[in-house]
Amino acid sequence: MVKTAIFASGNGSNFEHIILDIQNKVVNNFNVALLIVDKENCYALKRAEKLGVKSIFIDPKSFDNKNEYETKIINILKEHNVEFLILAGFMRILGGLLLSEYRNKIINIHPSYLPSFKGSNAIKNAFDSKIDKTGVTIHYVNEELDSGKIIYQEYLTIDKSCTLEDLEEKVHKLEHRIFSRTLDKLFKQ
Repeated sequence: MVKTAIFASGNGSNFEHIILDIQNKVVNNFNVALLIVDKENCYALKRAEKLGVKSIFIDPKSFDNKNEYETKIINILKEHNVEFLILAGFMRILGGLLLSEYRNKIINIHPSYLPSFKGSNAIKNAFDSKIDKTGVTIHYVNEELDSGKIIYQEYLTIDKSCTLEDLEEKVHKLEHRIFSRTLDKLFKQ
């Protein structure tokens, strides 16, 4: 079984769905050793407490530079024998130390059908562009933003009556449906 850590910065709904899928034995090829967050008051911490998952807040502002911050993270990951990193709403760009230490072992979920709408605000950017479909992409993380090898993608139709809030809800439902199952298949190989 693959031992992972999930990284989040906000609400933590993808984190919660992954944990529930593990607890309900919907997936069984990986577990989550801990949640790492970069925002002290993010809701993901409350979800972790409720679900009984160890969580750690590491304040990037308390370090002189990104290398010191990532060294702290790597030391914690090694203490927990973490093999893969799962970015689930983690809004910080990873630096060279983490990318090097976990080369081809960092997975991100992105709320668009890449390569369209890279970076933050992908759902709003897709909505504002008036396209008729967007999607969700699960991919490996590399040095270039939202450009790593794609593991799985799924389209989502945007109907004309859809509001931004409707689209956000549809994208999140799709994320929740595919993320843990895609990871489980990947880790089974």
